[in-house]
Formats: sequence, C-alpha cells, structure tokens
Amino acid sequence: MTDNVTRFRHSLGSRGPRGLRDSLDSFVAATPRGGQNATPHSLGDTGHQAVDYRAELRLAEDIVNPQTWAGGLDDKRAIAPRLRIGRDKWLNLLWVIPIGFALLVAAVAVGKGLHNMPAVQAFIQRYPGTHVPSGVSPGIPAWVGWTHFFNLFLMMFIIRSGIQILCDHPRLYFSRNSTPGKDEWLRIAKPVPDDPLWTAKDDSVALPGQLGLPGIRHSIGLARWWHLGVDVLWLLNGAVFYVLLFATGQWRHIVPTSWDVVPNAASVAIQYLSLDWPTDNTWVAYNALQLLAYFTTVFIAAPLALITGLGMSPALSMRLTVISKRFSIQAARSLHFLVLVYFLFFIVVHVTLVFTTEALRNLNHMFAARDDTSWVGFAIFTAAMVVVAIGWVAATPFTYRHPRVVQRVGYALVGPLQRLFEYTNPKPGAFTERDISPYFWHNGTYPETVEYKELEKNNFVDWRLQVYGLVEHPAAFSVADLHDLPYHEQITQHFCIQGWSGVAKWGGVSMQTIMDIVKPLPEAKWVVFYSLGPGADGGIYYVAHPIEQMSHHLSMLAYDMNGEPLTYGHGAPLRLRNELQHGFRHVKWLKGIEFVANYSELGSGHGGYNEDHEFFGRHQTI
Repeated sequence: MTDNVTRFRHSLGSRGPRGLRDSLDSFVAATPRGGQNATPHSLGDTGHQAVDYRAELRLAEDIVNPQTWAGGLDDKRAIAPRLRIGRDKWLNLLWVIPIGFALLVAAVAVGKGLHNMPAVQAFIQRYPGTHVPSGVSPGIPAWVGWTHFFNLFLMMFIIRSGIQILCDHPRLYFSRNSTPGKDEWLRIAKPVPDDPLWTAKDDSVALPGQLGLPGIRHSIGLARWWHLGVDVLWLLNGAVFYVLLFATGQWRHIVPTSWDVVPNAASVAIQYLSLDWPTDNTWVAYNALQLLAYFTTVFIAAPLALITGLGMSPALSMRLTVISKRFSIQAARSLHFLVLVYFLFFIVVHVTLVFTTEALRNLNHMFAARDDTSWVGFAIFTAAMVVVAIGWVAATPFTYRHPRVVQRVGYALVGPLQRLFEYTNPKPGAFTERDISPYFWHNGTYPETVEYKELEKNNFVDWRLQVYGLVEHPAAFSVADLHDLPYHEQITQHFCIQGWSGVAKWGGVSMQTIMDIVKPLPEAKWVVFYSLGPGADGGIYYVAHPIEQMSHHLSMLAYDMNGEPLTYGHGAPLRLRNELQHGFRHVKWLKGIEFVANYSELGSGHGGYNEDHEFFGRHQTI
C-alpha cells in the first residue's frame, strides 16, 4: 500500500472516468451559482442553510496574561531530566552532579599519579601541548572579539527559547513513533497518565520566567519566533566569522594541521588533571586540547545544530523522504538537544578555564585585542555582561507586553525561508502500512457543546460540511455525500509543532475533488476551515490555507484513520490534512470551508486561531 492511493467507494469503482465526471456534475447541478454571500445548499437535501461562521470567531488580545494564557493552564513545572535505563528504569540526571564531581576527583588523583611517572614526564616533554605551525601570525583580531560577543548574546536567547520549545513536548525519542513510556529515552515531565484523551497540550510543562523564554506553559509560538528569528542572526554572525576566518588566515589558529595534535592533547589533559597546568600562550597559539575543542565547536557542533534544526522541518522531511524515512524528525530532535548539551558543557568549561588561568590576559585577548594584563579587557567584558544581563532580564516581560512585535520581527527574519519551503513538492509513497505508528497523540481543545454531542449521538447523520464563499457552486456535504465521492487514501507522517510525530493512513476525499465541485472563483486566494471545536480562549477554531496548496496531491479531507472511522479524539467526523504544514493547521471536527480573497478580515487577521491568540506563524514549515 503506497501513499496517496486513489480508489472509489460503492458503485463509483466500476464506472470509470465518465461515471466519475457524471457523479461530480450531479452534485454541481444540485447547487446554484454564487459568490461570497451565496447561500449553500445541502447536497442530497432540498433545504437551504445560511451560515456565518465568522461571527463565531473570537478576537484576540495583543498582550500575554500569564494567568489566563492558553485558556488558563495550570502552572505545571518541568521536572529534573530523567534518562531511560533499560526497559522501564529511569535515572534522575541530578545524580550526574555528585557522580561527576566524584569522577572528577578520581580523575585528578589519576592525573597526579600519571604526572609523577618518569615515562609520562618524558611524554610531556616530547609533547608539551602547544605546537605553533608555520604561517601562523600571533594575535587575535578585534573582529574575533566582536563575533564572539554577538555569538554569546544570541546564544543566550537561542538556549532559553530552545529549552522552552522542548517543554512543549517534554519527551525525546529516536523512533519517529513518539510512543510515551516506550520510545522516549529522556523526559522532563512525569509519565503520561492512563487517560485515552490525554493531549500533547496537557503534557506540556512550564519553566521559570527567567529561565525559559517566555517561561509559561504552551508558549511555543512565541518561543519559536525567538528561537528561529535569533537563529537567522546567529547564522549571519557565523557566516561573517567564517568568511573573515579564512580571508585573514586566522583559521590556522583553530584548525589542526598535524596529527601531533592527538598526543599533544593527551599531554595537556594529563597536565590539567594533575593541576600542574600547562603554560598557555593563546596570543600565539592554542594548546592542543583548546584547538580540538574550538575546532569541534566551530566546524562540527555549529553546522550540526543547523542540519538537525532543518531535519525537524515538515517541508524538508516530506520532500527529502530518502533521508527522513531513515533519519526521522525525532532523531533530528534528539541530536539537536545533544548539540545543546555539548554547547552548555563547552560554555561551562570554557568560562571556568578563562577565569582560573590568566583571567586578565585572557579577557584582553578576547575583548580588547591586546596581549597584556591591564584591566581594559575586564572593563569591556563587564560592559558586555551588563548588556547580556539586560537582554536576559528584559526578554520575558517584553514578550508579555509586545507579543505582536515578537511575532512580526520573527516572521520578518525567518519568513522568507519558510515561504520558500512551502513550494516544496512532497512525493507520495514514502511510507507503507508497516510504518504506521502504534501510538498517535491526541491534541486540540475537544468539542463538548450540546450541538456536537447531539451530532455524535446520531452518528453524524445530521452533520453537514458547509462549503461556500467565493465559489460558483456553494454546497453542503453530508457524511454519506462524502463517502459517495472518489476515495482518496494516503500514508503520511504527521508533524506537530510541539515536537511529536507519527505515521498514519488517512482516507477520505481529496480537496481537489471538493474544488472540482464548488469551482472557486478567480479571486479566491485562501481557503478557511472552521471547526466544531473551540479554541482555548473561546470562539471556534479556524485556519486559513493558501488555495494553491489545496490542489496538492497530499491535501485532503479525512474521515478514516488507519482503516477505521475517525474517533472523537482525532477529529470525527472530518478533519483536514495538508502535509505541507504543521499539525496545528490540520483542522479537526470540521463544519465549514469558506473560500475568501484574504484572511485579514477573519478573527484578528493573522490567518488562524493559534496565530491570533497564541502568536503562532501562518508559515510554519520549519
């Protein structure tokens, strides 16, 4: 079974192309021509039903109130990281602190013992730790200091917002299936309770406001703008650093040019552990251990952060299925986290050694581009830390007061790249039934209205999908009507913006089939999907999609999931699938589709409920 199989329900299967065309024409004939204000007809009925779902939308505020945020979530805090050991044992990683300290003490004892051995002394004399290759000019240019500071300043926001993003789905997996308790290898939340309707939003946790950015639960929309927007600036800073590094020959200071770096690094490690530290002259050349650390950070960890970040993109994962089928979004997510751990470890060790060796000289090297023990570098460093501290303290309250600014600036920085990814063309057939995930997270705010309960009680016999707006033939589809249309089936991978993923087989009707019936007018540029379910802050949930994506072969209205009718938790009786977008844009519990010229007139005008109320972005392809 391949992805995107098309077949027919009931007698349509034997009619062939002419029978299909006649069936579509019969639906069209049942409806009048109309425009934006046309009244849709119920196909299969003789009645009419006027709708105005816009009136059910709720305007959003342009500030963040932590007490009422996202419908008033409890302040459920993250727990200390738990590492999976074996099948069902979990290690509290706080134990790493005393264990690490004990290992460090033991390593110092071993280092002292080795350092006193004659053979090791001879080894250290042969490989003292620092080798100055030919062509290396002494000195650290001022541009190194500037790019170093910008890197520090930007990384502060990246790390804080990155941890906040992790808290929205506080579990890491290497399997694409994201099964809690089975596939997760690390978690910062309690085990998932035995609740069949437990949602990914329920599972989110909070951080203190001055640790995460912005810190409150389920603030991934704002956290992503910080993370992705600042990432763009970080990459630009890195590009400038790379260009200057190779243009000036400064690369020789951090790129090993001889295999002697290996024994020299071992020698330096012994000297550090023995507490008889090597003599450093970083103005001329780094010792071998520093050389390897800087090379790893600049040329391995930094590019890996970019690659694994792009590996979490739905657009790229759907397009580059040759890679993503083997290297899943969850593997990319876990490796991205491990890169973060490396950066944190590097920062701690780096800062410790800067201040426990020749602090004034080191600060002059990095902040004043001079080789002496004056207080100039320290003064500049202090001013730089004041700037960092102001940025750290101000970021969260600024986000609370001006979330639209964060949304707009973030979009201005990362939007062009996201729009580019929207033109990717995912190919079907990447997944088969063998890839279907055993666990598929629930998400969203469940519909609990009398209207929905009555429809559900009668097996949705009285439910109608109203399709109207800028179309020639407004229509209202019953469940039976949809089942009589050509059956579209696809096996695809779902990407939730919170971080989890899963593969499922979806069955239903292609959006192209719906558009062939209602015939959108030329001025229709956007397709708005309305839900029977509410948003977290009241009003119905809605999302606007560009009309060109609705013609895509992986855009559909699904009423089956894995060969069974949609369940309540997964969007019964009907949900949207648009595989070019994150999962929050796949509207569940559908009741209406409106074709419009622009989404700016709907709700608060940002293109969807989460875009209005929780400051998500309409272009969420990475």
